[in-house]
Amino acid sequence: MHRIAVCFLIVLLLISCSDTPEPGHPEKPAPDPEVLADPQEPGLLEYEPAVDRPDARDRFFHRLAGHCGKAYAGGLTLEPEGDEMLTGTELLIAHFRECDERQVRIPFHIELEEELDWDRSRTWIFTRHEDRLELRHDHRKRDGSEDEVTMYGGFSVGEGTAVRQEFQSVVRTEESGYFRGWRIEIVPGERYTYGTIRDTSWSWRVDFDLSEPLDHPLPPPWGHE
Repeated sequence: MHRIAVCFLIVLLLISCSDTPEPGHPEKPAPDPEVLADPQEPGLLEYEPAVDRPDARDRFFHRLAGHCGKAYAGGLTLEPEGDEMLTGTELLIAHFRECDERQVRIPFHIELEEELDWDRSRTWIFTRHEDRLELRHDHRKRDGSEDEVTMYGGFSVGEGTAVRQEFQSVVRTEESGYFRGWRIEIVPGERYTYGTIRDTSWSWRVDFDLSEPLDHPLPPPWGHE
């Protein structure tokens, strides 16, 4: 019995030693857990259109197009300190002017209070692609020619939701080291919101009241018939 007990003890010691890393050889780390794709990272979601189950991008796009022909009043909601593009008291109008199955064009009219005139230089252009949405900014001068800075924008990031889509400016993101781009929200019967974002927060924002469309026609934006 004594010899059996001694042998059993030796076996236990051998097992214990085999689990202990040798000096100078650190213990092998456990394998990393499976890395899951970030749903907010562009290019990782596969898109398979289905008539009975449209994805969030399709629903968002159709909500925009559903307002085609109508215009809505709005105003400045948020701007960073030192930004002088808007005063905060002028009337702003979003006109859902041109729509088809591929594109929605929304001229952005800005009241010039002191001049008793309007700035009609900007048009937001939303384009629907098979796997993502695209936002571009068409800027024109009063004579209709293109502005020095125009057609900038970016593509939607991830699937988003039927209410919110975010579009990344690759250039601004690379310059700053954090996400920069645009956030668009459309809440049926309530509001249409356009704004810029830094990281996850609004940096500039305008809101339009979707509950009451304007009852008077609007002229076309500069450079368009």
